[in-house]
Parts: sequence; structure tokens; C-alpha cells
Amino acid sequence: MPLHYLIALFIGMPILELAILLKLHEVLHFWPTFLLIILTGALGVTLVKRQGLSIINRIQQEMAIGNLPAPQMIDGVMVLIAGALLVTPGLVTDLVGFSLLVPFIREHIRGWLRKKLEEKVRSGYIQVNVNRP
Repeated sequence: MPLHYLIALFIGMPILELAILLKLHEVLHFWPTFLLIILTGALGVTLVKRQGLSIINRIQQEMAIGNLPAPQMIDGVMVLIAGALLVTPGLVTDLVGFSLLVPFIREHIRGWLRKKLEEKVRSGYIQVNVNRP
């Protein structure tokens, strides 16, 4: 990802989140806004913990039967990212975090990542070397 995108993300996102929270404060006032932030964080942590444990169990099951649990590991990374987003105060990060907890959405992201990776391998941008014992 180019540097200017990262700068825009790390500067623009907090500004957007703050603007939304200030607007919400105008409409709902302080306590409802504050409670919404606390509630989404607490609900997010609970959901992330539950899904994280479920993914760990699926990874262990796949490994026990000798399969590589690649989809489950990618899901685990997405749930980890969701957890980080959900404990960050803000409604946009909460929306993205909660969406990463939906298995259907994670499945589409995995498919998109796979297509991107295959494109990079075909173009030669990424090279894969396999060393067999």
C-alpha cells in the first residue's frame, strides 16, 4: 500500500470518527453517545472472544486430521483485526469490525485475497519456491 494512502488513513480516519461522534453528540447528547461507544466495545469484545475460540477449535480439528487450516487461519487474522477495530472508539471502525465478524463477509474477503494472490503469482510479482525434503 503506497505511503500516501497510509497517511490519509491514519490522519483521515480519526478525523472522520471524531466528526461522526461530535455529530452524534449533538443529536443524542453526551451520555447516550458515551454508552453507545462502551456498549459497542463490550459487545465487540464478547463476539470476538466467542468467534476466536471457535476458530481455534476448527484449526485444531483440521490439524488433527492432517489438513492445512489456511481458511481458518485467515479467519483468525480477520477476527483479530475486528477485535482491534471494535475496541477503538468510533462508529466507522465499529461498522468495519462488526462486518469482519460475519462469516459470509469473511468468506468473500478470503476469495478476493486469493484472487489477488493468484494474480500476483501469475504476473511474477510474487514467486513461490517449494523445497521438498
